[in-house]
Amino acid sequence: MKDISIYLSPLDAEEKYRANQIGSAIQSFNTITGFPELKKGGVALFHVPEYRGDKKACPHNPAQFRHFLNTLYLGVGWEMPLYDLGDVLPGSTIDDTYFAVSQIIEECIKIGVIPLLVGGSQDLTIAMYKGYAALEQIVNICSVDYSLDLGSPEVDAHAEGYLSQLLMQRPCYLFNHANIGAQAPFVSREEFELFDKLYFDICRLGEYNANFRKAEPHLRNSDLLSIDFSSIRGSELREPWYTSPNGFYADQICQIAKYAGISDKLTSMGVFNYYPEFEAGSASALLAQVLWYFLDGVSQRKGDFPIGSKRDYLRFIVHINDFNEELIFYKSNRSERWWMEVPYPPQKGSNYERHHLVPCDAMDYELAMKNEIPDLWWKTYQKLS
Repeated sequence: MKDISIYLSPLDAEEKYRANQIGSAIQSFNTITGFPELKKGGVALFHVPEYRGDKKACPHNPAQFRHFLNTLYLGVGWEMPLYDLGDVLPGSTIDDTYFAVSQIIEECIKIGVIPLLVGGSQDLTIAMYKGYAALEQIVNICSVDYSLDLGSPEVDAHAEGYLSQLLMQRPCYLFNHANIGAQAPFVSREEFELFDKLYFDICRLGEYNANFRKAEPHLRNSDLLSIDFSSIRGSELREPWYTSPNGFYADQICQIAKYAGISDKLTSMGVFNYYPEFEAGSASALLAQVLWYFLDGVSQRKGDFPIGSKRDYLRFIVHINDFNEELIFYKSNRSERWWMEVPYPPQKGSNYERHHLVPCDAMDYELAMKNEIPDLWWKTYQKLS
């Protein structure tokens, strides 16, 4: 096991909290107890106040969210170990910070601990991805963002443009990227077209508002979730850094975090572009609640991702006219959630075992019954072929 404590700065001695508050249960890396022993099944929070990827950022109280989080009460059935690993202080260069974050992500995933990162600018998503790449793990990323953040491969990664840099990594371990919350005024036609060519997924803000369940399969299909805190509408935060008149409501971003936590496949989450201005500001309070709902989702995982035996699933086979492939659907008896099975060439190997079972919902099955191929099935088939 790598010693990741060398990349982290310990917290001050623990404050006193009431029984059943998160602060009373969390195991912190601090000057008295030292670095906690990480155990499989836990969730490890750490903070990365790295803002060099975003020139406009100048947070005054970048770790104030901890106070709000630690004073919230534990949810019902929270049995997983909770850790606070402290802060990753910015390195001499931004690449030094990326390296430190990637090492922490890699080690947590290797152990079976879910890393929960609070940033910092959203280009730190690249550092999280590199943690998976070090393990040679094919990965699906989901971003909650008002824009697609593609950027340009000729320009250094930054908070509003990092995905092109990620796509340029060789070897590339990114299988799919999904966006939830894109707003058309902030996305160029060329960006929409590129996402379409890459068979990536977009659930626009309007689609989410019309039916919030449209986002759930994208979250359930992801290994890494990257949330841009700027995707929340400014009226919900009431702090000077957040000015967007449109975006997610506070309860919606908490709902997204809850869905992400429930997903058995998701193994890491980062919340970025967190710019707290005031000590008792609403941004820190809302961030704490987003983290709370994610943890609550983790505590309610069903363990029903259908790999291996499918004995506990209902199997539905749909024949599409004038189409060579059968569409096979699975419905979990535990959670009543749905998946589609997408065939892939045997030479692709076991690396794609986790990605040919695509989360979907009952509407996709109903669409197939009407002799139509669901969009998610077709995109996945193109990427696997």
